[in-house]
Amino acid sequence: MQTIVTLTMNPALDVDTDIHSVAPEIKLRCAAPRFHPGGGGINVSRAIRFLGGESSAVYTAGGHNGMMLSQLLDAEGIKHHPVAIAGITRENLLVYEDSTSLQYRFTMPGPELAADEWIACLEALFNLNPAYIVASGSLPRGVPQEFYGEITRYAREYGIRVIVDTAGDALNHMAGNDVYLLKPNLRELEMFAGEKIRGEAHVREAGQRLIAEGLAEVLVVSMGAAGAVMVTSADALHIHAPLAPIASKVGAGDSMVAGIVMGLAQGWELADAVRLGVAAGSAAVMTTGTRLCRKADAFRLYEAIAATA
Repeated sequence: MQTIVTLTMNPALDVDTDIHSVAPEIKLRCAAPRFHPGGGGINVSRAIRFLGGESSAVYTAGGHNGMMLSQLLDAEGIKHHPVAIAGITRENLLVYEDSTSLQYRFTMPGPELAADEWIACLEALFNLNPAYIVASGSLPRGVPQEFYGEITRYAREYGIRVIVDTAGDALNHMAGNDVYLLKPNLRELEMFAGEKIRGEAHVREAGQRLIAEGLAEVLVVSMGAAGAVMVTSADALHIHAPLAPIASKVGAGDSMVAGIVMGLAQGWELADAVRLGVAAGSAAVMTTGTRLCRKADAFRLYEAIAATA
């Protein structure tokens, strides 16, 4: 298996809990909290581990939350390389309301990074000599919005494939960087295309136009319960998600990316790697809270998807 390194510039200590019902202006007594490592790239590394693969996680870490994050990664057996920062790693909260089966997700912004801190992340990333880099999640304050694009340009010189999964301004600045694989959702594809996407044929048309303009070599457009559409310059393939009971949608996108990069790093054909990604994303929705995909679920669903190919 080729070397995979994930990068998380704005990780989080994820806390989830349960409560009977949420109401304003009263003291809400929650169940005992559960703690998990969080943030895009970290979740990709965790999902790779759960799928039976291996990766290294590079991430920023500061304060007590940063130390706890590292301890949790140790407990899960994940190779990790924290980059010390002056700020305190953020904490996110997920509350499950028993009376309605609704989830409430409270996401904090994270600390501001100094230039020497984000430069140290780049050094740690490339010192690991990856074959694949997964740059995933938001960029904290202080980090240039062109950051992921700079990683892509540098990596290309050394034959490193970069997979990016981000949103907002960081995603906007990916145009023209020719990243290897980008995973937008349908709304984000519409943002790049500058038009409303209507139907699968339109996904292919818009995706191939964006590929020709240098956005990426491969687009994997996530479609939620409908699965994903893989678009290359020569082809497009709609991979339908299998039916799966939904317990929580948290981590489905990160699990999808984990399945894709793990398949590619093992030498799988691109379409099969994306099928594994869709299966891993579907497996993730079957778990509660901030938990990710389970190996048995993911590969059972993969076999079901492959049987219909």
